[in-house]
Amino acid sequence: MRDQSDERTFEALPPAQGQGFARTWWGQAWLKALEDAALDSQQVKAGRRLARAGAVGAVSVRPGRITAVVQDRDGTLHRADVLLQELSDEQWDRFLDMAVERAGHIAALLDREMSPHLVEDAAASGVDLLPGLGDLEPECDCGTWDHCGHTAALCYQMARLVDEDPFVLLLMRGRGAHAVLDALQTRSAPAPTESSQEDSEQGVDAAEAYAAGDILPQLPALPGLPERPGSPPALETEAAPAPGVEPGALEFLAGQTAADALRLLAQALGPGHEQHAPAAELTLAQDAVRLAAGDPEQAIAHRLADGSGRDREALALAVLAWRNGGVAALSVLEDEWTVEAESLARARAALESAWDEDERPRLHLCGNRWTVVGTHTQLRLGRDGRWWPYREEGGRWLPAGTASADPATALAPVLAGE
Repeated sequence: MRDQSDERTFEALPPAQGQGFARTWWGQAWLKALEDAALDSQQVKAGRRLARAGAVGAVSVRPGRITAVVQDRDGTLHRADVLLQELSDEQWDRFLDMAVERAGHIAALLDREMSPHLVEDAAASGVDLLPGLGDLEPECDCGTWDHCGHTAALCYQMARLVDEDPFVLLLMRGRGAHAVLDALQTRSAPAPTESSQEDSEQGVDAAEAYAAGDILPQLPALPGLPERPGSPPALETEAAPAPGVEPGALEFLAGQTAADALRLLAQALGPGHEQHAPAAELTLAQDAVRLAAGDPEQAIAHRLADGSGRDREALALAVLAWRNGGVAALSVLEDEWTVEAESLARARAALESAWDEDERPRLHLCGNRWTVVGTHTQLRLGRDGRWWPYREEGGRWLPAGTASADPATALAPVLAGE
């Protein structure tokens, strides 16, 4: 069965000035199906002019249908669709069985080519891959019942896409490249013999496997880390999003996920990674701050503020803390706690040893927040024993840097800026 979610979206192509729309024979066959079936040749010519002028927007290709917005010469926008009959499951089975019998067919598809013999052999087995007369069914909101200039322009643009990748045509027929290649690979795999099934059930003697270890080839070296996270696909399609779904927010989430994946991979490949316990799962409020630290657009930032239970000003403060030290820095910003006697004694000892007696600043203690008397600076003690610098601005205490195990090291840059 095909994946119902198969869909590909191609960005608008530049104007096709000074070149034909189809270079390959299968691209030309696609256009022939249009030009032979259209009752009004003037509409076909109008479509060719629109396509050549670059009036066709992004093209969405999915099983049985292609869609694009086409701009008329007067600037009016029209949604154009062209439908093509999908192959049945039985037809797909016949096509795949035929393709597996001839290795050259598979090799041509992998090279993004469609061999004439592949099309002929498919037709001989009762499967028409390329559209024929009347197979391209138009739909357009301009109201024309036959091919209009808009659907014709879409067909001309589609010919350029089919030229580059015949799998686009197979997607229209019902299955995308991954589904087709997976099915071909499954059919090409040799059937297990009775003896191989028995061996797999019995397993391999451990001593034999260990003895053969030195003759096995070395594993290839791990690939290097990419310099930057990958770019997620654009979600700009002509299909309207489902209610409550914001494409911009999804693109932002995908970009943040890619960046986090690269960061986690770098940590996993670093020395001593196995000695560190996995980080605790973030709460919804913490995760909202993490996402807001990725500088989303204003509308998304508003939603994140609501989701984190903060107003915009409080979210900006939380983001500033997050950038200094993640969850730990956020906790120091928001949590005020009473330091137990043992931790308080260690903290006092650290402060006394950090400065000479005549240089030691006077501190006013309030829980885990110790303000330097006569200044606008403050030290906050984290539950892990590290010190975090803060600076007062406009009546608010702002995170002023990263944490340090030494209070003087944490405080010195902030005092220097007084």
